[in-house]
Amino acid sequence: MQCIEQALAALRPQHLEIRDDSHRHRGHAGAQDGRGHFAVHVVSEAFRGLPPLARHRLVYTTLGELMTTDIHALQISAKTQEEIQ
Repeated sequence: MQCIEQALAALRPQHLEIRDDSHRHRGHAGAQDGRGHFAVHVVSEAFRGLPPLARHRLVYTTLGELMTTDIHALQISAKTQEEIQ
C-alpha cells in the first residue's frame, strides 16, 4: 500500500485513504494469492472540472505500472475538497 500512497502523492491530495480488500478476494481468478484488490478515496484539487471517468483515468495514469504489477482491482472515489463539504 505504501507504493500506492507514494504514487498518488503526485496528485497532492488533501486526503487519501487506501484500503486493502485483498483478503476478501483470495482465490479469485487473477488474484490467486489474494493480493491486489484495493479501494482508494482521494480528495484533490487535481480533479476540479473533470468528469468522473476522467478522474478515474487520472488515478490510473498516476498509478502507472502498479496497475499491471501490484493492483488487480481498484475501487476509486475521487473528489475535490468542495465536493466533500
